[in-house]
Amino acid sequence: MKKTLEEHAARFDDVAAAYDDDQTPEYNECVALVLEHADVGGADTVLDLGCGTGAIALGLAADAGRVVGRDISDGMLTQAREKATTRGVDNVAFDTGRFREPNYDGDADVVVSNFAMHHLSDAEKRSAIDTIAGLNPHRIVLGDVMLFGGPNPDAPFYSPAVDDPATVGVLADAFTDAGYAVTAVEMVHEQVGVLVAETR
Repeated sequence: MKKTLEEHAARFDDVAAAYDDDQTPEYNECVALVLEHADVGGADTVLDLGCGTGAIALGLAADAGRVVGRDISDGMLTQAREKATTRGVDNVAFDTGRFREPNYDGDADVVVSNFAMHHLSDAEKRSAIDTIAGLNPHRIVLGDVMLFGGPNPDAPFYSPAVDDPATVGVLADAFTDAGYAVTAVEMVHEQVGVLVAETR
């Protein structure tokens, strides 16, 4: 992680109010693909890690039994809770948590994450994926900054000061080593994609 957890949280606190209005088409396409690939059912418990303002969590709520959103930024969580209240969504709970300490007890049927894990180093990503696997989900859907080719700091989705994206191969290996089969990879941009991992 190139910045401390506290630095990342403060940075997202600062942009939380305008976060939804400042997204790229590629980000929005990732949101749509994560929602599609999550493929939740009415009895499913979904855990959304790095939930931000709740785009994924709230998008899945109508089809899931329960959705749990976790983020390190109080500002982002405030936005997510306000959106849930405005929309009358009552089966979603937002609270503080992080990839390696999700602040969640029990199993999750589906774990999702969008545009969050790329702040971790490759070793931290592997640790996070192991933690997620310990929650026994049958499906994990990761939308994120991920490298389909070589790193290009001049491209629009990779800022070396704050981002540390992994290659698709590194992510796939981590999921495989955690006992999952990678069943789909979709490239949205040469540095943005969605990876689906499921129990074997």
